[in-house]
Amino acid sequence: MKDLTVSAIDRQNILNNIDAVEDIQKYLGIGGMLFSGQYRYTKKQIADFYVIDTSTIERYLSQNEDELKHNGYEVFKGKKLKEFKAEFGWLLEDGVKAPQLGIFNFRAFLNLGMMLSESEKAKALRSAMLDIVLDTVNKKLGGNTKYINQRDDEFFFAIIKEPKYRKEFTGALKDYLEMGNYKYAYYTDKIYEAIFGEKAKEYKQVLKLDNNENVRDTMYSEVLNLIASFETGLAHKMKEEYLKKGRIKLTPTELDLLFKRFSRDPLYKPLMENARTKMASRDYGLRDIIHASLEEYIQALTVADFERFLGEKSKSMEKRIEENIDIFKRLKNF
Repeated sequence: MKDLTVSAIDRQNILNNIDAVEDIQKYLGIGGMLFSGQYRYTKKQIADFYVIDTSTIERYLSQNEDELKHNGYEVFKGKKLKEFKAEFGWLLEDGVKAPQLGIFNFRAFLNLGMMLSESEKAKALRSAMLDIVLDTVNKKLGGNTKYINQRDDEFFFAIIKEPKYRKEFTGALKDYLEMGNYKYAYYTDKIYEAIFGEKAKEYKQVLKLDNNENVRDTMYSEVLNLIASFETGLAHKMKEEYLKKGRIKLTPTELDLLFKRFSRDPLYKPLMENARTKMASRDYGLRDIIHASLEEYIQALTVADFERFLGEKSKSMEKRIEENIDIFKRLKNF
């Protein structure tokens, strides 16, 4: 089980999943002081809930101020504090005379609870949170995240155009490389290793895919687009070398050297960094999968990421094809 007290990424992945946060709020049944469209809580109220001292909250604030502020903790001053006191001053006890006041919203309230190691109530809440997050995803996907990548509308266009670029690459291997049929799998694996450090077989093992499942059907659109760029770019370079050699096919050694130069082109560096980050972070945050070769690239998913794959606009591949059948037919013949 994930340890929310030590992992800022795991904490943020819960807090950025708006549907999960709403489900947690319903589960707790906690209201609060509704101010500027959000429920608010004083440090005293937070301390009472978690059965801790306010001094403990102050300590966590000093150690994790940036994270807690990012998730909704505020220090009210001036006009905002005056308006807040006018509405809720009778609940503030000694804080009614303070020139500034630290206030938590619900996300910051949960954020602190994920950190608190001193509170048994916080410990129980963390366990419930993790269960609720799983339930929230299950309600959307029926418990299977294997093809969650296909709920992104960009995947639809990436996967439809993918066979064209793949054909360019396999055609170049056929026409310009002196090697048996093993070359198709071998150089496909070299592209995968260059981009995300895994061969197709290793990728299947990480995602627990069956032998008959196509790895590209589970990849995010950014990864598919980068693979397509690699394949078409390398096919072009192979043709250039073939013509330079007087229409003599390349040897595997020559293509390996060409591939090495090609994969180190600075043009691809930012694209590879982006694809690695997207793949590592989304597989961790959405599929609960860690690619060992990409672990350093794991970041917290944004609210937009969760909306993209779990929100109202995300749809299954079948639904997208049904709604875009004319586009699907046209691009399939592109």
